[in-house]
Amino acid sequence: MTIVSDVPISVPDCVHDDNWHLHLGEPHSLDPARSEGQSGPETPQRLAAQRRLHELLLKATRLQVWRLRHQLPGAGPTDLEDLAQQAADDAHLAVLRRLREFEARSRFSTWVFKFGILQAGVAVRRQAWRHREVTLSETLPLVDPDHGPASRAEGADLARAVRTALSTALTTRQRQIMIALLIDDVPIDVLAQRLGTTRNALYKNVHDARKRLREALTASGHLEALPDRRTS
Repeated sequence: MTIVSDVPISVPDCVHDDNWHLHLGEPHSLDPARSEGQSGPETPQRLAAQRRLHELLLKATRLQVWRLRHQLPGAGPTDLEDLAQQAADDAHLAVLRRLREFEARSRFSTWVFKFGILQAGVAVRRQAWRHREVTLSETLPLVDPDHGPASRAEGADLARAVRTALSTALTTRQRQIMIALLIDDVPIDVLAQRLGTTRNALYKNVHDARKRLREALTASGHLEALPDRRTS
């Protein structure tokens, strides 16, 4: 899907200034569920601003896809370009949905560029994991046997403590999420997609799980208690 037409249009002078985003229109104008009878007029200024937005996002997504191309060893130039184009389209819609959040603390182009970089990263990671299974394990791998006896003993003791904390202090969901993200290195956006949840929900799970693990390992003597930061 390409949401901006390739038909050449003239770019009015007003779109070259720093406030060109003001011509983009309402953020819901591309949402079919909400746009009936509400979308703004397709003026030359608005079309030019939409074109400029998409070109800026495509520049960002191409840059990021190229940077991360090592994650897609079987992808050729056409595949990478298709991925960048799709990421730019997705980022375009995301920018329009969040247009009202722009507070002019930076240049609009800088704010927009970050959307392209983020969306391209998500697209590459999802593509890289497209045919890979995400196993929601509840157990940790064994201690590396290549270390010396003392290191193995210390590591085995800590591993037992961590396993105990994982099984007793965390819920099954928290345990699976922690192992997938921190041990199996599953990208958080990939895991969110597979589990049908959001990145923020996973971050919340990880935050709560880390707090519970620290409390359990502190109680077992494997971690020092954090200093009390409360003031009298």
